[in-house]
Amino acid sequence: RMKIDVIFASGSTQSESARRATSTIPIVFGAHADPVGIGHVSSLARPGGNMTGLAVMTPEITAKQMEILKETVRQATRFGVLWDRTAPSYRPTLQGAETFRAILSVQLQTVGVSTVAEYDGAFATMAQGRVGAVLVHSSALTVRHNPRLLAEHALKHRLPTMFMSRGNVVAGGLMSYAMPRMPGGIKA
Repeated sequence: RMKIDVIFASGSTQSESARRATSTIPIVFGAHADPVGIGHVSSLARPGGNMTGLAVMTPEITAKQMEILKETVRQATRFGVLWDRTAPSYRPTLQGAETFRAILSVQLQTVGVSTVAEYDGAFATMAQGRVGAVLVHSSALTVRHNPRLLAEHALKHRLPTMFMSRGNVVAGGLMSYAMPRMPGGIKA
């Protein structure tokens, strides 16, 4: 009704909401975990439809995160993966972790959350499962919604954590790895 020219969606979750709202207004996503796999675009080269934007190579980044985590916590034979059930980007994160786990000779325990209130139970489950380190799926829930609480639960259960967002480390998490900053201040 506002006759807008374009919709900007910051991530995968917001892209899906925008897609459901319109098939005619152009939608540009700022960082999408798997636009082809989720079905938001036909291909990266030729998106088609009304959606386009920047794709984050989530399976590849997840593999590198796991490699760094294993180098840091060498004795770990079991990794936890904390993922957000509400974000479509969980699929490529779990896919990347599953693909790379055999190379690192680690087992995975994946635990999904939908709210901040579920953080403590998720970390308790992973601690009981004897995970040696935790990879945290990057989503609005794990990056924007109380990252300090996420770090506190990791510390409480003595579980080293790997994040994609530097903000999670500033909030108290152990480490992060993601794509480097791009020229002009745009983050990938």
